[in-house]
Formats: sequence, structure tokens, C-alpha cells
Amino acid sequence: MDSIADGSVLVQSSCQSAPSPPPWFGEVALMAQHVRKHGLLSSIARCVRFARRRFGHYEVIDFVAVLFGYAISGERTLEAFYQQLHPFATTFMALFGRTRLPARSTLSRFLAALPAEPAEALRALFLSDLLARPLIPEHELVGLWDRTGNRWLVFDVDGTREAARQRALPRAPELPSPVRRLQRVCAPGYTGRKRGEVIRSRTTILQAHTHQWLGSFSGAGNGKVWEELRRAVSQIQHYLTVYPFPAERVLVRLDGLYGVGVTLSDLAGLPFVMRGK
Repeated sequence: MDSIADGSVLVQSSCQSAPSPPPWFGEVALMAQHVRKHGLLSSIARCVRFARRRFGHYEVIDFVAVLFGYAISGERTLEAFYQQLHPFATTFMALFGRTRLPARSTLSRFLAALPAEPAEALRALFLSDLLARPLIPEHELVGLWDRTGNRWLVFDVDGTREAARQRALPRAPELPSPVRRLQRVCAPGYTGRKRGEVIRSRTTILQAHTHQWLGSFSGAGNGKVWEELRRAVSQIQHYLTVYPFPAERVLVRLDGLYGVGVTLSDLAGLPFVMRGK
């Protein structure tokens, strides 16, 4: 009887651990190559500064690289992301031109201490990079055409509230004071039909045709609704400056959160549609 075994195939095994790269590592490599090619990483390293004693030898770009990877990975928690990344930490940071991966505690201290100025500088850099390269060829038009053939651009300004529930904590003289994880990002506010004791708010600006996110602002509690709306209008006006388009044919779709008359004074004359409260 003839054997079907192939003697040229050799199988070797080892007791040493050889972890495989996470499934999202390839996407991170592509994104890192893209942002390096267009100079975004060098712009962050050059223009965004935030020095703090306990950060050691790390720069802002080190923490931005970790947040890039965390956002792309889709991991539910930062702890799970670090567990997947740990065997490939050096390779991961080399994709962004860096050498050392910040520890999870160092990243937490950085996020807790980050002031508004570096965050706004990052926001401005990301918006400039977004608008520098259009997603569609210039000869292709996007928008909404009415019956008379006029073209409109629609921007979606969405203000949302997220409620968080706080479980009861034991209180006794021998116990330490309770510390809640969401106390820095949440505050008491109007919860509407949502169940919870504290809330946080978020305002997003979306170009409805190309699905470009032009900005995102958040705050504890009810947030600064009108200030965020004025910032959203400013972002839309900046978009119209980069891509010249008449402001009288821009349509701003507002969420029901803004459904009161005082909203009209903050829209700088832009046409709008919204649901009244």
C-alpha cells in the first residue's frame, strides 16, 4: 500500500510563546504611513507642546500615537488595547517614528492634565489636514438640488446628552471618601427620558454629503450649548472659505436641542431647519 505522506514537509514546534499581531495592526500601519507621508506627525511634534514633569521623556506625539491606535483598534477598554499591544510595543511606536510606548498610567495622567490650548491646537491641525485634501475630485459635485436646480450644502449639527447611572456607595467614618470615575466628565443636568443621575453633552458637526467630521465638542452636565453652536458655525464658515460656496445656499440641520428662538442669533444668517421644542 502506497503512503500519501509527503516527505518534503517538515513540521516543527516549540514551547516558546510567539504571539501573533492583533487583527487591527495592519490598519494602524496604513494609517501611520498615511499621516507621516502628508506631514501630519511632524506638524504635531513641531506645533503642539505640553510639558509636564511627571511625563518623563514623552512628547505629545507619543500620546497621540497611542490614541490613534486605540481608536482604530476598536477595543472596548484601554486595558484590553494595551494587552494586545504589549508584545509589539516597539514596532507600534516605530510606525510613528517614536521609540518608547507610554505606560497606561502615564497616558491617564496626560489626559487628566491636558489643558485647553494643546487640545485646540490639535483640533486646528486635524481640521486643516481634513480640508487640505478633498475626498472627491474637483469636477464631481455633491450636495442637494432643489426643484429650481439650485445646489445646497447640508451640515448636520447634532447635540446629544448621555446619562450615566451612579450606584450607591457605602459611607462610614472608617471608609475613605467615595471617588467616582465619571466625576470629571459628568455633572448633574437635564436627563430628559434617559435614566441616570449625571450627564455629559456632546456637539458634532458633519458635512452630510461627504460624511466629513468637522468638529466635536463635549462638556459636563448640560454643557455650553450656545457656545458650542457658535463654534460649529465658525467651523462651517471655515469650510466655506476653503471650498468657496455661497453661504445663502448652505443648509444647517439642527438637532431638537436647539429648538428655541434664541438659536437664530447664533447662526450668523445661515439658512437652517430644526425641530422646535
